[in-house]
Amino acid sequence: MNRYENLANVLGERIEQGLYPAGHRLPSVRVLSTEHGVSVSTVQQAYRMLEDRQLVEARPKSGYFVSLLKRRAELPAVCRNPQRPVDISQWDLVLAQLNSRAHVDRLALGGGTPDVTLPTLKPLSRAMARVAQRTDLSALYYDSLDGCKDLRDQIARLLIDSGSHMDAENIVITTGCHEALSIAIRSVCQVGDIVAVDSPSFHGAMQTLKGFGMKALEIPTDPVTGISIEALEMALEQWPIKAIQLTPNCNNPLGYNMPDDRKKALLRLAQAYDIAIIEDDVYGDLAYQYPRPATITSFDDDGRVLLCSSFSKTLAPGLRIGWIAPGRYRDRAIHMKYISTGTSATQPQIAIAEFIKQGHYQTHLRRVRHQYQQNLCVMTGWVNRYFPQGTRVSRPQGGFLLWVELDEKIDTQKLNRLLEPDQIQISVGAIFSASGKYRNCLRLNYAQIDEKVHEPAIKRVGEMINQMMMMA
Repeated sequence: MNRYENLANVLGERIEQGLYPAGHRLPSVRVLSTEHGVSVSTVQQAYRMLEDRQLVEARPKSGYFVSLLKRRAELPAVCRNPQRPVDISQWDLVLAQLNSRAHVDRLALGGGTPDVTLPTLKPLSRAMARVAQRTDLSALYYDSLDGCKDLRDQIARLLIDSGSHMDAENIVITTGCHEALSIAIRSVCQVGDIVAVDSPSFHGAMQTLKGFGMKALEIPTDPVTGISIEALEMALEQWPIKAIQLTPNCNNPLGYNMPDDRKKALLRLAQAYDIAIIEDDVYGDLAYQYPRPATITSFDDDGRVLLCSSFSKTLAPGLRIGWIAPGRYRDRAIHMKYISTGTSATQPQIAIAEFIKQGHYQTHLRRVRHQYQQNLCVMTGWVNRYFPQGTRVSRPQGGFLLWVELDEKIDTQKLNRLLEPDQIQISVGAIFSASGKYRNCLRLNYAQIDEKVHEPAIKRVGEMINQMMMMA
């Protein structure tokens, strides 16, 4: 990305976040040149790019101003208070999204895949090659049931950044975060149990509940502060909830970081009702803030939180390496690990441990955090530009996923069908609900953006939404 593009994205993000309101005079060309250490022509190119995005307007002899046409989208609405536990549906929609990966000609705008093309991942590829060439053939044998000790040591070291201090013995390697969540659920719940979930919520966790014959109780979730503690307490008084499953950091799909005081309040509530918390932290390392936000696990002093994560979102999903720190449920978790997949693949564990040990993981994280934050500004600008007035948009604090709420007249399943001739696919909102809520919502991925490809696609989605609005 060129310097002027970087500068344009920085300024655009400040405008999107409301730091420069509509009509506000922006810093002069010379001031920005000095502040960012770039040439005057670079600043001018950046401003021209922002003019093209309709974020900025030039006024003769006065400078540059935030466009008066600029509208900041409202945040998505919070769903209603929980009513009752439900059997999870939407499997057909989830399966359709998973099967779409086989369509290489289709542009998937809403998947959960990170950017795996970055040069900061090359040391990982070299590490994989070195492991494969070892003469002792260690990568071809089973490792221990709880996973490679070197990798568990490195994960324990990484967890310090999230406020957790634990030994490698408290960590169990899994085949991705999905297996970690599966192990966690089976370690604390049985068939017929009720699990409280944030709403909207990760469809994989809910489909796991469905597969194990459990029910979900959707708890209203604020797009800034996270799951409603008040609504959760009301639900706990009314229903025999066995566990709480949520993603408090860089939430999927809303993108918020739950404030620490609310994490502590949630933990106190779980202690009062003596139930477990299943914490999905798979996006936590991708938070734009530094230091990264604390986990609920970091405040846990009685082992009731089961922390689940993986390298699928920070490195690459094809590695299929995750982990669980199951707290007081370790013995049960080890048994669940044994009856699900047994040991996890050895080669990627060794390679990832080497990648982290040599300092490449933190280098990669710095690169992707910066890229994703810039791409967020670009994607939000396109949505504001091409989608109808009244569209609500999340404001992610990390990760690479954007949640968009459309007018209630719009059914995103129908929108997906209308986009098929254009070879474009979105993630429909209904799969993020146990009961099929959010039919007027969609999720977008901004991990990797090619303006020549993605901007026309977002524009086409916006055009189709506008057509649906006129026909409604």
